[in-house]
Amino acid sequence: MHVYEIVKGPTITEKSQDQVDFMGQYTFEVDRRANKLQVKQAVETIFDVTVVSVNILTVPPKKGRYGNRSVVKKPSWKKAIVTLAAGESIPIFEGA
Repeated sequence: MHVYEIVKGPTITEKSQDQVDFMGQYTFEVDRRANKLQVKQAVETIFDVTVVSVNILTVPPKKGRYGNRSVVKKPSWKKAIVTLAAGESIPIFEGA
């Protein structure tokens, strides 16, 4: 897989922004076939930073509503929480 196929995009929530500010951890949606080593290499290549650790978890599928009566099942997806070395950051998360 190509590095841009592994990392699909950032996950920006209030919790992930707090992790960026206080712990230096960044959250990404990644391909379901990717493992920790592939995610580490992809983030280091794309953003030119040093990755200390990678935690991966699979977000389970959830039920949702479409309209008034239709119940749909949203698919599961994989997310990676990447911890960077001290003093490093990714500028797209800074909001500048």
